[in-house]
Amino acid sequence: MQQEQLPVVLIPGFMLDETLWDEFISVYPDSRRFIRASLSQTIAEMAGHIAGGLPERFVLAGFSLGGYVARAVAEAFPQRTAGMILIATSLREDSPEQRARLEAASRVALSGDFKGISPGAVKRSLHPSRHGDAALIQKVREMGKRLGAEVFRTQSGLERNGITLRPVSIPVMVVAAGQDQLRSDEEAAELADCFGCDVHVIEGSGHLIPLETPRELARSVYTWLQTSGL
Repeated sequence: MQQEQLPVVLIPGFMLDETLWDEFISVYPDSRRFIRASLSQTIAEMAGHIAGGLPERFVLAGFSLGGYVARAVAEAFPQRTAGMILIATSLREDSPEQRARLEAASRVALSGDFKGISPGAVKRSLHPSRHGDAALIQKVREMGKRLGAEVFRTQSGLERNGITLRPVSIPVMVVAAGQDQLRSDEEAAELADCFGCDVHVIEGSGHLIPLETPRELARSVYTWLQTSGL
């Protein structure tokens, strides 16, 4: 008898909502059940909130900030977490310089009509070939606009420390973009070293892998889940 497939929980990144995964799900090779999570509160609170609405066993897939949340869920609920996919994320905390930039941007966002992430910031997260993709840039900005200035303030102030770095006994997949300007090759290697796995690199993509190369990501995740028996 074929083993029943476990649901995959999709956790988005900074100022991105559940629509981040639309095309990834639409091109996924089989009828796997996906559960879309949203982000709010502290990372620990997000982890508890997400896990509270999930089935008994699941696979986690976290993109960028969502990767920190996925690790927090796996730490808090190890018996329920069957596997983990970490996409364009890191073990590192924000540097003081990064935190200062986010705090400054948060103050600006709260002082006026928030229209989402600036076009320049979105472009920095994309492969250079997509810098002229007005529709994609607007899609990212619309996600941020829907979430609003208060969520921007909350997510900008999130503490990314305090999540365990100890190895886990579940299969882990680390996915990195070949042309990511926000996360380095070293950060992907640190994740792989921590969890005892290889780094799967998707070429031709900037940081926003689920939006830029959803088909390649879907194929890679499908193959890994099949190989891992999940």
